[in-house]
Parts: sequence; C-alpha cells; structure tokens
Amino acid sequence: MAVEERFRRPAEHEKLLTDLTGKDGPFRAMVDAMMFAAALGKSKGRRVPFDKTGEPIRLALLENRTYGDVLVNLIAAAEVSEDAKILGDDRLKERMLIFEEYANGGLHYLQGELNASGRRDFVSTVSNLMMDALTTSSASEEVSVSDMLEDAQLDW
Repeated sequence: MAVEERFRRPAEHEKLLTDLTGKDGPFRAMVDAMMFAAALGKSKGRRVPFDKTGEPIRLALLENRTYGDVLVNLIAAAEVSEDAKILGDDRLKERMLIFEEYANGGLHYLQGELNASGRRDFVSTVSNLMMDALTTSSASEEVSVSDMLEDAQLDW
C-alpha cells in the first residue's frame, strides 16, 4: 500500500486557517488559504520554519488546484534560483518545505495585519493585501524580456 503524500500546516495558525475557511472567510478550503499564504509570505520575504504541525493536507488537493503545483514550483525556483534541479521529481520534499515555510510566514504576516486593524474582517483584509500586491507590482519597474535574457546569461 502506497503512502499518500501530504504537506504540513503550522499548528500555531490552526485558528486563523479555520477562520479563513469558515462561513465568513474568503477561502473555501485550507489548501486555498495555504496557497494564498505561501504567495503572501514569498512576496513579503517571510520564510518561517516551524516544528509543530496541524492536520496535514493531502498533496493531491494542492496538485488538483488550478496552478497549485505551478505555485509550489515557482516559489521553490525563485528561492533556489541557482539550482534548476530543484524542480526534479526527487526534490519534491524540498519544494514542499519551502512552500510550507513561506505559507507560515504569510500566515504570520496576515495575523499581524488582522491584529493591527483590530478587526476580524478576513475578506476585507485579504482583499486589501491582494490589491496592495497588484498595485505594487504594476508600479514597480518594468523589465523587458531582452533584459531578463541578458541577466540570465544563457549560453544557447
């Protein structure tokens, strides 16, 4: 019998994850909240290791989400940009660890935003963070494809 692969969620944020996926929360499932948190953590540069875990989530749920596996791969590739082999099948556990730690960092950041606002309006807080990300990225300096290729120093 094959062991089903799972990824961890930080026990410290179980209540927050439950609230984010509850009837007043912006997400339908824990896996969606973890995907958002990982992207948020990466965008804020917050990778936070953790030991205590809540109930793990089946990896298949992440892989079945639109772009779920792509998100994991992009975060790992950005984190270990000098090692293209990070995307190899044999390095899945390493990619998942990076994803989990950025999700934990994103949950820390989100909890801080909620604490600072003094409200428990999860939908508004998540919406504001998304709008901030969109306006920040559009206001940042544009990079052309030729600049990216030059920076990559690819030897074709």
